[in-house]
Amino acid sequence: MIKYINVKSRTRTEFIDITEKVQEVIKETGVVSGICYLFVPHTTAAITINEGADPSVQRDIQTLFNRMVPFEGDYLHKEGNSSAHIKAAMTGISVNLLIDEGRLVLGTWQSVFFAEFDGPRHRRVAIKVASDRKMP
Repeated sequence: MIKYINVKSRTRTEFIDITEKVQEVIKETGVVSGICYLFVPHTTAAITINEGADPSVQRDIQTLFNRMVPFEGDYLHKEGNSSAHIKAAMTGISVNLLIDEGRLVLGTWQSVFFAEFDGPRHRRVAIKVASDRKMP
């Protein structure tokens, strides 16, 4: 079964820590050992894993993205959000995470971030949790 979590961005570009929301879904499934698949069904948003302890890391990433792919440019897409599409393509729309003892396997400083590149918006993240237990 696929579950969804809702994410609300407040600014044009924003990294939103969704680690605890994902962990809640895993807890609800009761899976102790397995894999958590995360998928962003949007073309101007993404998902990534990076440092969650220091918010300046997310700001630095956004600053670099905005330098590399500015909001305004010689883009052909007339909707005005080409930079968001490019940043989402650079970041990626899915990640797979291990689950052990009912918890996400993350490094000490790692968190799961929803990356908004065309906000503010209401978004969703699809989550599929699979157990690696063998059937009897």
